[in-house]
Amino acid sequence: MSGKIILHAPVSDEALLAPFVDACLRDGVSIVAVVGDGCERLEDLIDDLIVGDGTVAGRFFCTTSHPGEGLDAVLEMLCAFGEDDGPGVIREVRL
Repeated sequence: MSGKIILHAPVSDEALLAPFVDACLRDGVSIVAVVGDGCERLEDLIDDLIVGDGTVAGRFFCTTSHPGEGLDAVLEMLCAFGEDDGPGVIREVRL
């Protein structure tokens, strides 16, 4: 999985979020930017899944939500994120 992800909201099934978050953690994703209807709520759900019960250290990646923002603006933000490592590959995901 890419280090930078755009997740499109809404998702087809919120049960898909937990495996998605686990895959992001396993694969070293640095940021997930959520766009679309309900993106703020979806970002909160993802944050809750990252933290879990708080007993596992090292569960972290950045999340952002972008209500009312166009895809171009989000892509620009992601290209600048972690600029020391270069823009990297940005992957779009729909669940």
